[in-house]
Amino acid sequence: MTDMIDIAAPADQQEGTFSVLKNWLKNPGDRVSKHEPVAELETDKVVLEVSAPADGVMGEYLKELEAEVEPGEVIARLRTGEAATASAKDGPVVETPKQTAPKQRKMIADPERRLSPAVRKLIKEHRVDPSSISGSGRGGRITRQDVVDFVDSGGLPAKPAAAKPDVPKPPSGPIPGKMVEVTTMRKKIAEHMAMSVATAPHVTAVFEMDLSAIIAHRKASKQAFADQGINLTFTAYFVAASAKALQTVPQVNSRYHGDHLELYTDCNIGVGTALGDEGLIVPVIHKAQGLTLMDIAARLQDATERARDGRLRPADVQGGTFSISNHGVSGSLVASPIIINQPQSAILGIGKMEKRVVVEEVAGRDVIAIKPMAFVTLTIDHRVLDGHQTNAFLTKFVDVIQNWA
Repeated sequence: MTDMIDIAAPADQQEGTFSVLKNWLKNPGDRVSKHEPVAELETDKVVLEVSAPADGVMGEYLKELEAEVEPGEVIARLRTGEAATASAKDGPVVETPKQTAPKQRKMIADPERRLSPAVRKLIKEHRVDPSSISGSGRGGRITRQDVVDFVDSGGLPAKPAAAKPDVPKPPSGPIPGKMVEVTTMRKKIAEHMAMSVATAPHVTAVFEMDLSAIIAHRKASKQAFADQGINLTFTAYFVAASAKALQTVPQVNSRYHGDHLELYTDCNIGVGTALGDEGLIVPVIHKAQGLTLMDIAARLQDATERARDGRLRPADVQGGTFSISNHGVSGSLVASPIIINQPQSAILGIGKMEKRVVVEEVAGRDVIAIKPMAFVTLTIDHRVLDGHQTNAFLTKFVDVIQNWA
């Protein structure tokens, strides 16, 4: 007797998100084991693996590649029971799925489809042939570290791949150009940013802060952190200071519901992490108010590495109540406004640190000094917050940074 079992997309995705079916890992007729990945879905944040719910034989596909998939939606069937066991002994089951797709089989056979955006970028930079690299990831997937190890061990660069033909641009006047495909992540970022601006009136306040105290503390503490395998970054200080400020002004750590304001107990702070041309992702440091500086630094390091390797789990980017954009790492002095990560009520922006001439009062006299300074901004949803709460938050944040014990 043969039973058919549904293979469904994860049902616990973040509210308001959808997935796109990017890759089949198994062909119809292939033997699969329980919990073995059979497909990959891509959201605007992470790549999700869909696993077999039981032992059996892969049945028909119910969704095409690049199709949108809702949480919990059935994407394929799994054959189980006696017939499935017999077919596994006799060889692959030959069946015609409802949506016969040579294109899909071609995509399955292409190892490039199983590489994360970070790995593809690294392979392209070093001109490495991925078929020469042994993958250490789940199911033999190539990780970013596999590529680094291969290059460091003297792996020879591959011959430059033939350039893919550009998609021709429809005639639209005398301006030359070309059409470049937009990734799923970029599409979702565009939709989310447009929705945020349309939903919330954005207002930005700008303060200036002296980073001398945390520079001195980092210099004194960096080796002790390194001995524990942890890289102490300035962002860790910004997360810790944000948690202090959020506890002082809880309205900033909130969500607007129209007729009431939800004040969150935990400070779940998301940190924007750039993925090069692939876009931006925001891993979340959960319950930051209860973490030490070393805890925060360790979690930041882990989240950043896994984000750039394409190994984040859905839980890593869910539940954020406040966000930080440290845009100064790429050279920006100030950005205004930084788009709020809805449904949050505010986002902090950190500009580039640079030495500036400032005037200080010493023993009752004004003196000129050179200090490492940076602009810090708070962009708010003006439906939720006014200037009073905004400036109170920034005052507390700057005070923590400038008087770091």
